[in-house]
Amino acid sequence: MLLSISSFWQANQALVILICILVIVLPLLVFYILKARRDHPKGLIPAAIANMGERFGYYIMNAVLLLFLCSKFGISDDLAGWIYAVFYFFIYVLSLPGGLIADRTQKYKGTIIAGLLTMALGYGLLSIPVFSDKPYGGWVLIFTCAALLIIAFGNGLFKGNLQAIVGQMYDNLEAEAAKKGPEALAAVKGRRDSGFQIFYVFINIGGVIAPFIAPLLREFWLKAHNLAYNADLPRLCHKFIGNPGGMTTEDTANLADLAGKVGHSGLVDNAFCADYLQIFNTGVHFSFIASVAAMLISLAVFAWVMKRLPNPVKKAKEVKSTPEEIQSDATEIRQRMYALFAVLAVVVFFWFSFHQNGQALSVFARDFVTTDNIAPEIWQCINPFFVIVLTPIIMFVFAALAKRGKEISTPKKIAFGMFITALAYIFLIVIAVVNNYPSGEEFKGLEESVKMGLKTSPYVLILTYFFLTVAELFISPLGLSFVSKIAPKHLQGICQGLWLTSTAIGNLFIALGVTMLNQFPQQWMCWAVFAGFCIISMCVMLGMVKWLERIVAGK
Repeated sequence: MLLSISSFWQANQALVILICILVIVLPLLVFYILKARRDHPKGLIPAAIANMGERFGYYIMNAVLLLFLCSKFGISDDLAGWIYAVFYFFIYVLSLPGGLIADRTQKYKGTIIAGLLTMALGYGLLSIPVFSDKPYGGWVLIFTCAALLIIAFGNGLFKGNLQAIVGQMYDNLEAEAAKKGPEALAAVKGRRDSGFQIFYVFINIGGVIAPFIAPLLREFWLKAHNLAYNADLPRLCHKFIGNPGGMTTEDTANLADLAGKVGHSGLVDNAFCADYLQIFNTGVHFSFIASVAAMLISLAVFAWVMKRLPNPVKKAKEVKSTPEEIQSDATEIRQRMYALFAVLAVVVFFWFSFHQNGQALSVFARDFVTTDNIAPEIWQCINPFFVIVLTPIIMFVFAALAKRGKEISTPKKIAFGMFITALAYIFLIVIAVVNNYPSGEEFKGLEESVKMGLKTSPYVLILTYFFLTVAELFISPLGLSFVSKIAPKHLQGICQGLWLTSTAIGNLFIALGVTMLNQFPQQWMCWAVFAGFCIISMCVMLGMVKWLERIVAGK
């Protein structure tokens, strides 16, 4: 009995982990729905479900993108990282013109629908398993980048504008409460932060399941062809096909060893390498069909509920009786925008550090962590899983502090989040120093037996993602709430776009993580860069806290 259970676990680790996650997550999902129905606007859950579908489709692609680019086109981690970074930059920066379009036309819902359809087209193009025998994929790589750009444009039309609608829900809720008196208004004032936390949880429900889709489909496709998964084999296959004379003795031995481990018993030649690469990557292509389906489901949910969702409204024009009142109004808007830009400048460094989950941390998981039969992409589910599990704890702590009159302002929460992010990288520094990890490039050249002896426990990844997730809960959903509080009413879409633009700027440089991991002489130096940026950002944020609190309070 124990032997059969052990055999099932070895053969189906990813599936077992997914089932266990769902057992934990589904009851929490019921909790969030009940809480939202009791304390929050009625449109919150439908909007969150529409967003969850889109995020599910997005995270299927996001979980595998960097490693997929390497395995399909044989490009270096660094080049794949920069393609990923530029794509991530456009994903968020295009939210600014997307918000501008919606603000100018006042057609937020139509813009959101256009965004979902555009993303479905992009994912549909990615799902086509086209290949080329040209170096680095030739036109196929250009085709892939074009599909990514289409997805980014669609995301720009969708993401910020849905968040603006959620912000308007709380504007309406507070306006209705104000009509009932100061006590009613005070009772609902604190709900915006928790509302955006619930909204953020639904994003991560899609994110916690999505990383399993591509690896499971890829492994299914490999098994259908009597082969097995191995993370190191695609790199060696590309190297053998493209430059067999450049194969070192260790490379040749590793290629033969890994070919045997994945089920190949014949000659290890160009034909085997080409077949393995095509089968390996075709399974990933098929996973993008699930992304198309997720976009269409999200579209159906949004179309069903959109009549019940509010439109962000322009600020009513008021007749000013004196030039002083006009000047005062303009001064208030300027102060709000200054405060917004100050916070955006700080959180750029959070996103630069946090989004290493798809960059340096993915490469770290692939090369330096003992994962057995669990694909490195799957480890990205840890972050959204922790978001779902830890959010009620964070909400409870914040609510308890507020009841005792010790409420922590949103700017302070962001500063604390930067410190917690630094802790994640300080932990990785310790691991790298204790294990004396070399650069990623030096590590790849070692024999398989030596590499296996140097790999660390998966618990290192789990604890790192724990720190990063707690930091995320102090910054990301509360940042959305902060923007909705401080943005002038007629600039809601643009200001949400600006928040996402700060994310874009941080994402533009995330590929530096892979470059530093592979090129710095010692691995700890890479993690030290992220820790240093986060500590400096925390200090800057703490220095601005009192000023930001006055702006939010309207003083």
